[in-house]
Amino acid sequence: MKITKVYTRSGDKGMTSLVGGVRIKKSDIRLEAYGTVDELSSQLGLLAALLPEGDDRTNVIRVQNNLFNVCTHLATDQSQTPLYPSAHLADGETEFLESEVDRIMQLLPERQGFVLPGGTQAAAQAHVARTVCRRAERRISSLAEIAKVGEEIQQYVNRLSDYLFVLAKKINFNSGQQEIIWQNACK
Repeated sequence: MKITKVYTRSGDKGMTSLVGGVRIKKSDIRLEAYGTVDELSSQLGLLAALLPEGDDRTNVIRVQNNLFNVCTHLATDQSQTPLYPSAHLADGETEFLESEVDRIMQLLPERQGFVLPGGTQAAAQAHVARTVCRRAERRISSLAEIAKVGEEIQQYVNRLSDYLFVLAKKINFNSGQQEIIWQNACK
């Protein structure tokens, strides 16, 4: 799709269009939900830029592609507009994340305690993406209370935060970077 014009002026008064042309306020929870998913995709773009060529980078870009589908789903008010085929996740994407989490966990030494986000720059960025993912999940959950949101969307975003957590651990481990375990000062 060729972009012919970047600005339209149609949002200058705080309104925007959903898939299908329905107009909503920019403060609407639906826009907050898919806007946060868009923010997550941008954070993942930075993570991908920090990763070397290979499976981890390829998987992060795969997730970014899936998040476009998630945004299309969330940007569609299904009470007024049918979902486009691109608003669906391909079968098996949540299971793919689960298998990656399981695979990565097998590679890592067992650790006890809560991990402070950080380590290498790429691992720290994976943690930033994880926290944005959790916020996206909360926004999607709020939207699902008042509008139709597919269960597969909620499941995928929930698994994605788990994947980002173990990916950060893997990045640190592969770099020889020790994770910092939370020291509970209240002990």
